[in-house]
Amino acid sequence: AKSASAATGVANSCRFNRADSPRLSKTFGTPTTQDQWTFSIWCKRSGLGTTQNLTACQSSGTKLTSLRFDTDNALNFYDYNSGYTGQIKTNRLFRDVLAWYHIVIVWDSGNATAGDRMKMYVNGVEETSFGTDTNPTQDLDSDMNTSGETFDLGNADDGNYFDGYLAEAVFVDGQALTPTSFGEFDEDSPTIWKPIDVSGLTFGNNGGYFDFEDSADLGADASGNSNDLTEVNLDATDQATDTPT
Repeated sequence: AKSASAATGVANSCRFNRADSPRLSKTFGTPTTQDQWTFSIWCKRSGLGTTQNLTACQSSGTKLTSLRFDTDNALNFYDYNSGYTGQIKTNRLFRDVLAWYHIVIVWDSGNATAGDRMKMYVNGVEETSFGTDTNPTQDLDSDMNTSGETFDLGNADDGNYFDGYLAEAVFVDGQALTPTSFGEFDEDSPTIWKPIDVSGLTFGNNGGYFDFEDSADLGADASGNSNDLTEVNLDATDQATDTPT
């Protein structure tokens, strides 16, 4: 359940300087529901034209789930197991280094409608124009949200680091949510998508909310789950006040 929708000010983001090889990570425990999860993040890009992961879970070079910007600056959400077992890659390109993008991805492989098993939303609107669109088989467990495997923010398995700012990162284990759980359109400027308070969400066993408000512990989980992330090549100076609000 979610608390009443209310616009919220976002105090901080985390600066990921690609040259530093920064990452935040944790090991997943037993999931609430392995075939249903939602990931939400606000991001502002600094560098373009390289592969940059927003999140990933990788157990080996041949098995992973990833949300990333590709070298062509399209968004690519996929599950891979010695071949693409599910993938949606946008025709739209994301090249605005001044804009904050809110991205939500949903894995819902138990869904009887094949086209609803992977979804992607940007700034409150579902992406539907894909250069690649491969539906996972029903009830397929993604590599993401697998017990014993590593969840990463800002990179994938020590590579393809993000370059820019990340804010309001949320992982929800066991629910297929829509963007209205994380944001809303502004009443006065209805084309502007803005964050809302997410603290009332039910996050599930592996879920977490990462607001980057503690400069001494940038990976702190504000959800109450204590699913803290471990910082590598990030410190207090990487806390930023450039945010979606």
